[in-house]
Amino acid sequence: MRDFAIMTDSCCDLASAMAEELDLSVLPLSLHLGGSVYRNWLDGRDIAFPDFYSRVRGGESATTAAVSVGDFQVEMRRILQSGRDILCVSFSSALSATFQSASIAAEDLREEFPEAKIYVVDSLCASLGQGLLVWLCAREKKRGRTLEEVRDFALATRGKVCHWFTVDDLNHLKRGGRISAATALFGTMLSIKPVMHVDDGGRLIPVSKARGRKASLLALVDEMEKSAIDPEHQTIFISHGDCLPDAEFVAEEIRRRFGTETVHINYVGPVIGSHSGPGTMALFFLGKTR
Repeated sequence: MRDFAIMTDSCCDLASAMAEELDLSVLPLSLHLGGSVYRNWLDGRDIAFPDFYSRVRGGESATTAAVSVGDFQVEMRRILQSGRDILCVSFSSALSATFQSASIAAEDLREEFPEAKIYVVDSLCASLGQGLLVWLCAREKKRGRTLEEVRDFALATRGKVCHWFTVDDLNHLKRGGRISAATALFGTMLSIKPVMHVDDGGRLIPVSKARGRKASLLALVDEMEKSAIDPEHQTIFISHGDCLPDAEFVAEEIRRRFGTETVHINYVGPVIGSHSGPGTMALFFLGKTR
């Protein structure tokens, strides 16, 4: 049986050490900030995550770009030439053209490597929701599952990866067209914080509102309480837009309520952070439904 590689992109927001440990191939999306282009490597080698958030707080805004077809072709070809097949799990197609780029590259390379198998799965996930799905897939691979079994697992599991977000500054969502200017203005005046999730189609959707930051953080854990499957024994992922104390507050609340042992915390990377802004807080877990 041929070995296979698991490939993803940097919107998975996994810690670089974890991605290395899982033997993942991770392609970076990129961002344009202050006249320069930076790649969103997981280790922050092009732009350190605290520096990125400091610049955004200082008033700079960034635009972002998907992984190109060419970048996927280069990395996929490298893996195929080593005699391995590929399972690529991409950032949600509702939020980026990265899945489309991977699909086009795979189609081209199937002609060049007719004996190889290349599967591209739309995670319908974002940030550490995508990271959680990839982590689970890597765990299935370690258990000796075949390429097709892990692909089917990804397709069956992606709709159970729950994403709950809140943001500190509504103006970033306004700029990205997620909320109206009026909503941003009144929300800011009244200290209203949106509680959002990623729906079954992989889109970011506002669900409710909380009055004040602490209430919005507790609302994330309330949502977990409603739908998480066996929260005590799950591995939970939390990502944050340069607000580690808030992430630790949420992690502690999860441990207190559910007795959960393993909680991984990491940054919301610069590409997603360009749209959600500093102070973003996101919680990811497996639930009965999204």
